[in-house]
Amino acid sequence: MARVVKVFKTLRNHWKKSTFAVCVLSYGGHWLYGIHCDSLLRREACLEAREFGRQQISPQEQLKKATVILNPAACNGKAIKLFDKNAAPILHLAGVEITLVKTDFEGQAKKLMEFIEQTDMLIVAGGDGTLQEVVTGLLRRPDQAQMCNTPIGFIPLGSSNSLSPSLHLLNDNRVKHITSATLSILKGETVQLDVLEIKGEKEQPVFALMGLRWGAFRDAAATISKYWYMGPLKTKAAHWLSTLREWPLVREVSLSYLEPTLRPAELPTTRPPRASLPSRIMRRLKNYWSPPVEETPKVEEPEKWTDREFSTLELLIHTHNKNPHIDVTFLRLYDSLMIRAEPENFTVGEFIAAGNEKETDPTIFTEKSTTLEASVCQLKLPEDVGGFYNIDNEEYDAMPVEVRLLPRKLRFFINAERREQLLTQAQ
Repeated sequence: MARVVKVFKTLRNHWKKSTFAVCVLSYGGHWLYGIHCDSLLRREACLEAREFGRQQISPQEQLKKATVILNPAACNGKAIKLFDKNAAPILHLAGVEITLVKTDFEGQAKKLMEFIEQTDMLIVAGGDGTLQEVVTGLLRRPDQAQMCNTPIGFIPLGSSNSLSPSLHLLNDNRVKHITSATLSILKGETVQLDVLEIKGEKEQPVFALMGLRWGAFRDAAATISKYWYMGPLKTKAAHWLSTLREWPLVREVSLSYLEPTLRPAELPTTRPPRASLPSRIMRRLKNYWSPPVEETPKVEEPEKWTDREFSTLELLIHTHNKNPHIDVTFLRLYDSLMIRAEPENFTVGEFIAAGNEKETDPTIFTEKSTTLEASVCQLKLPEDVGGFYNIDNEEYDAMPVEVRLLPRKLRFFINAERREQLLTQAQ
């Protein structure tokens, strides 16, 4: 008992050191517990992947081949470590033959896609920039029609992963998020996503999965990282300081667009069984004695472009990939891209509040915004207006462009639980 009393007296006499020691031990214990939980998540995912690897295949079948495009610079240089610890063991245990391609500099993924050979699946391990480079390089290939049939998996390793919430359930735990995305590739469920073809007057087209953003909110959001010392107030500070430099931040833009096109019927995924030999003979004889009448070709009507002028704080052109349609029963009637323009009559307080909301989701718009649907649009800017576009969170010089929708162009692997969630929303 005397020893216990002596210990408490020592702690009371050195209360500063005791408080510091308690804080250090609490933080260390919490950190070690987090590492233990991450190890359990990895173990659970590896056990599930091992079941895929134990499945028997016939002697004529080959192992599935996957080409992985990995950006080592993603997530502030932590992408290789994240991939090796959380994704690579799952793929290896599942029996997938991996060809790993690492990028060395920005824009290299576009060039590498020119030389990628046909594979069973394409896996992008990185963030928004890596994914956009891969999609752009893929769709610039001469044989892009054939390569587009290759399913694409996305392992979110970047600081910004805009497409990830569309394909996977959101999770605050990075390890859980990466392992879940990798397992969804093994399970093989896919969804078709639209693509935007963004073409300037001189340069090659750029392709986007989410959209194009231009305006004052985009410019203010690009400066948020400079005010890191403001902590949770950095977003509001960036928008407030942008109003001090210039106000109002209204942009003039001319827009021409075509109405949405009717969505064609879904083609059957499997070939119908071949008719019997007597049926084929009778059909040929019938066509021989009474040949079908050739239909007169329809005269194509000229395209009807609609012109609009906008005075706006922000213009956003985006796809429907945020909530892709899964079930053919609940498909949209039209293939369209969305055009949204914010009004010009914002007060400074409204601008700061709206910018704070848009930081979490740029597709959030106010009730007074203008919304249009189109299949193609042409964006024309005044000659004296500079600035930048955000195309899938990547910065490009602002210039006159044509944005064209490529409906259901690519197939991506999707998490089974996310698929069920989308089906429930559609119903």
